[in-house]
Amino acid sequence: MTSKLDSLKQHTIIVADTGDIQAIRALQPVDATTNPSLLLKAAEQPEYRALLDQALRQTAGSLDPISEACDRFAIALGSEIVKLVPGRVSTEVDARLSFDRDATIAKARRLIEGYEELGITRDRVLIKIAATWEGIQAAAALEREGIQCNLTLLFSFAQAQACADAGVFLISPFVGRIYDWHKRQEGRDFSGLDDPGVQSVARIFRYYKEHLYATVVMGASFRNIGQIEALTGCDRLTISPALLQQLAGEPGELELSPALRGTADSRTVLDERAFRWSHNEDAMATEKLAEGIRAFAADQLKLERLLAARAASAA
Repeated sequence: MTSKLDSLKQHTIIVADTGDIQAIRALQPVDATTNPSLLLKAAEQPEYRALLDQALRQTAGSLDPISEACDRFAIALGSEIVKLVPGRVSTEVDARLSFDRDATIAKARRLIEGYEELGITRDRVLIKIAATWEGIQAAAALEREGIQCNLTLLFSFAQAQACADAGVFLISPFVGRIYDWHKRQEGRDFSGLDDPGVQSVARIFRYYKEHLYATVVMGASFRNIGQIEALTGCDRLTISPALLQQLAGEPGELELSPALRGTADSRTVLDERAFRWSHNEDAMATEKLAEGIRAFAADQLKLERLLAARAASAA
């Protein structure tokens, strides 16, 4: 009997949304994504202490050893993940740089250099950047250098339009967080094609395909397998190990989602002023982008404190 996961793989590239090496080894996705929250979770587990200590040794004596050690830990974990997947690993730029184009570019270059020092070529790595206007412009510059990007914390159609026109390799629109916002605002649940998060990703997907954009659409942040099933046929889906295991345990044949077919919005190119206004008009997107940046920044700070405490105890 075919599982829903096996059926989904016939239509969509599966990406593991985790920094857990054991989960990736067991689930065998094509790609894997990490973020500051997932890195923090990994850093708190005993099996990754050797990577933390290695990162601290590598950066001892540098001008900003703890910040650099965070980068080194992300790269070390990513390099382990790359050994297990045939595709790419996504590594995220510090969320505190989300409104600084030049600093984002500099950080991305350093991350790529770190991977290349370990013999991992840039075509195995995606640099994750928050889809602010500054982040999108940074990604446009990086793409021209051959550093491909994954634009994350994407909630509005304006963000998707700007990312496509910037020529970014991939976007990660967040299904579950959109669903959460509407569920709280409207006081009711959603399912299937009625789900606002599903509708958002489907709208972006139709727009990209209709206007022949090469940017990959990778749905992210799922709350249940119903949301995943409703996006069967999307370019890629990044899914947590728990939901991947649930899909693997349920028999069933999945078909291409009707939400991904049909009419698309007319093509519009947004300058900075039009982008900021259009994004600002979306209350959900404005709130969730700001919230997401704050949350990732907070977890980055926690990771830095963890590393600082570990460095102090070893001194």
